[in-house]
Amino acid sequence: MKNFELFLSESGISIFYVKIGLGFLFSFLITFFSIPTIIKISRRKNLMDEPGIRSSHLRKIPNLGGIAIFYSIGICASIFAYELFDLYKFLFASLIILLYIGVMDDIVVMRAYKKLVAQIMVSSLVVIGSDIRIRSLFGIFGIYEMGYFVSVLFSIITFIILINAFNLIDGIDGLAGGYSVICSGLFGISYYRLGEYNYPLVVLSVIIIGTVLAFLYYNLSNYRTNKIFMGDTGSMLLGFLLAFTSICFIDIFIDRELPNVPRYHLQSAPVIAVAILILPIVDTLNVIIIRLCNKKSPFDADKNHIHHKLLKLNLTHRRSTFYIIVYYLMIVIVAYYLRHININLLLMIIISLGFFGAYLPDLIYHLRNNKKIRI
Repeated sequence: MKNFELFLSESGISIFYVKIGLGFLFSFLITFFSIPTIIKISRRKNLMDEPGIRSSHLRKIPNLGGIAIFYSIGICASIFAYELFDLYKFLFASLIILLYIGVMDDIVVMRAYKKLVAQIMVSSLVVIGSDIRIRSLFGIFGIYEMGYFVSVLFSIITFIILINAFNLIDGIDGLAGGYSVICSGLFGISYYRLGEYNYPLVVLSVIIIGTVLAFLYYNLSNYRTNKIFMGDTGSMLLGFLLAFTSICFIDIFIDRELPNVPRYHLQSAPVIAVAILILPIVDTLNVIIIRLCNKKSPFDADKNHIHHKLLKLNLTHRRSTFYIIVYYLMIVIVAYYLRHININLLLMIIISLGFFGAYLPDLIYHLRNNKKIRI
């Protein structure tokens, strides 16, 4: 690869743009051509997702699409964004562990505590081993620089929450995948604007977009024989990678002097990251609050997720996904334009808008019912 880069630089061709183009192309093609084989094997071996209490589908559907996502990201990131694996030694090992746990859960359904133990292990590997952690809250609740042990604990918890949060929003066609594309696009654009030092993260974001777009072709298919879900394998991998990119994003804006690294500072960086990931964060908090208020376990399955509420309004999967993504993308735009106001005020605005979006479908449902009663 380094010889190829030398050849391109001598030819006057930008290595970065070649990596972007080839990374997107190959990530898309690898996923696109591997999924039909996975569907065929899944149907032959009956490795299917059975409709259950949280399900919004009525028939058995293959749910091992996450294998294709890992396969594509594992190959393309290792080739086109190999600098990340040089810099963060335990990153690839973490992805392998998540793949194993995800596939096991998709096939035989693991107990929650076993998955949690694996997620703690993966998060600890990448936080402690690769030193990918949240070092400062930039003044949120008056907290700035955190001590090492507090930083490690807080970062591990953040990884675990986001891994599971993406798993929870994967309830209707296109939502987890579509939102991952949006998040990766936003982080990718941000990294691109922050200069050459962050180009490997831009390439990783583009690779995620390529592989997820190929997956969405099948996930959103109208033909039952082509349809596939990403399963826990895909949602955990994407949740982990987006947690990784968001923490790297926050870390860039800590005002410190490092050799050969440009200095940036944006006081609201953590809130911008929260705004980008607002859907899984709010959806997870919302269902946990509802379950606790109903004196149920936070781990009990139910239909109180935002996407379930939209389906209750008789919207299709595609329309529900579209409305959710558009609304939460609007919150990111609000965060961007208000990024220079007080960080705590901005956080309050973003969280309030997030929860308003979570309860808006309930409000519309009750208004519709009241109109019917009056008539």
